[in-house]
This record gives sequence, C-alpha cells and structure tokens, in this order.
Amino acid sequence: MKIKIISGGQTGVDRGALDAALSVGAPCGGWCPEGRMAEDGVIPDRYPLSILENSGYRKRTKQNVQDSDATIIIYFDYIFAKGGTELTLLECIKAKKPYLLIDGSELSVARAAERVYLFYEKNKILTLNVAGPKGSSLPQAKPYTEQVITSVLKRIID
Repeated sequence: MKIKIISGGQTGVDRGALDAALSVGAPCGGWCPEGRMAEDGVIPDRYPLSILENSGYRKRTKQNVQDSDATIIIYFDYIFAKGGTELTLLECIKAKKPYLLIDGSELSVARAAERVYLFYEKNKILTLNVAGPKGSSLPQAKPYTEQVITSVLKRIID
C-alpha cells in the first residue's frame, strides 16, 4: 500500500475515512484528543489512533495537518464558521500544505473519488489527512466519506 489515511477519530468524516482504510487493509492512524474523546464518548479501540497528551480537538486537528502530506476536506454545502472543519482548512493554508475541498452535496461518490485520486497522484501523497464535519451535524458524512475513500484506496491497490 502506498498511502496511509489519518484523521482525528471524530464521528462522521473522520471515522468514515478510518473505516474505509480498515476495510481494505490500508494503514491508518492519526492523533486524537486526550482520553480518546469524541462527541459520542470514547473513540473505539478498533481505530489505531495515538493520544495527543494534554490536548483537545483543536490541537489534534493541527497535529494531523502537520503530520500529513496533504488533506482532503469533505463538507456538505458549506463549511461551518469556527468549527473543526474550518480550522483544518486554515491550518492547511497556514502550513502551506496541499488540500482538496470536496462538497459532498454537489459531487457523486464516483466524481469525488476521481478528484481525490487525481489529487493523490499529483501530490505524490504518502500520508493523507481526511477531515470534515462530525456525524451529529451531518449523518450522511460517514457513509459518503467511507464510500469515497474506499473507492480511492481500491484504485491505489490495483
């Protein structure tokens, strides 16, 4: 496998990306807040995340951007102001890291997967951070992300 998927383990987009990697046997990981906390409680152990000591959501978000070659930000219609998705975008810009915005309300899974794959190839990504809204705000975020990332990973494997 030529790529590792990382995220922060939050419900929604983060777990969709991790579940995609786990389903195809791709390496995955990333940083999560102290206590492995997420909006639904403790992040399940099946997700191989490292705990960022003395941190919350914001520090973990910044660390995942820093530790990746590039970031995919999946959102639906718009990016919520002052939320974690916006912070991810701002950190990518600040760190001058490549990023790709995917609007799940506009792009089919197939079209989004094609864009992500082309982004992967163009940027020669070894570690890809995947970020976006949590599941409580957008229930469609996890299944959409899981389908997109699974499609991309299967293409990379072949």
